[in-house]
Amino acid sequence: MTSSEKPYLSIVVPAYNEERRLPATLARILCYLDEQPYKGEIIVVDDGSEDDTVEAAKRLMSRHPNLRLIENDHRGKGYAVRTGMLAAQGQVALFTDADLAVPIEETARLLAQLEEGYDIAIGSREGLGARRYGEPWYRHLMGRGFNLLVRAIAIGQFKDTQCGFKCFRGEAAHDLFSRLQLYGDQAHPIERAATTAFDVEVLFLALKRGYRVAEVPVEWHYGLRSKVHPISDSIHMFRDVLAVRLNDWRGLYEE
Repeated sequence: MTSSEKPYLSIVVPAYNEERRLPATLARILCYLDEQPYKGEIIVVDDGSEDDTVEAAKRLMSRHPNLRLIENDHRGKGYAVRTGMLAAQGQVALFTDADLAVPIEETARLLAQLEEGYDIAIGSREGLGARRYGEPWYRHLMGRGFNLLVRAIAIGQFKDTQCGFKCFRGEAAHDLFSRLQLYGDQAHPIERAATTAFDVEVLFLALKRGYRVAEVPVEWHYGLRSKVHPISDSIHMFRDVLAVRLNDWRGLYEE
């Protein structure tokens, strides 16, 4: 791909056992990109799915040259997102969940912040203008409790670090995701879906390296087929946040 053909926006979609939702998700993203004045690409990163996720993506690839597929073994969402962000060729790279919990149309809100001079814009389910739909009370309580831990241990300034809708200038994306310690090249294969706190490590690194980050309230819809395990994933995420702080104390995030 020549420089003149490179897209403005890369959209990374990590997918694990998403054969049912992925076709509709990709159709909606493709439709959105068709309506934009810039070129875009979609990168589906399969996280070692055991169903027909790969085949579902391939069926669309034959008709859409701006759709790419990367097949990973199963190492979790953090590793899948990292793979896609490092492969992104756009001036701007966005990652979004395969269920489009945040409608793809909210992309414009994040891009507007980059146009204002920010390096990173993160979707937030908190703050004035944010809207949540269909979320069980216990999930909201879990999220608020986790955010308190993040603020106390690692990052104090964000109301929501875990929303799966984040946008980066291309150079910032490549810089930050190449430096991840928790879910970088050393990430081990896993046996089931796992919710992790890779977002905390990315944002911790972003602030440490001097990038400007905007938190943008967005619309968010709770998915009925959520893969979150309330107890085990909460413990895993807490360990991740502690690991980020320990890595920093050990100097692993220095130049």
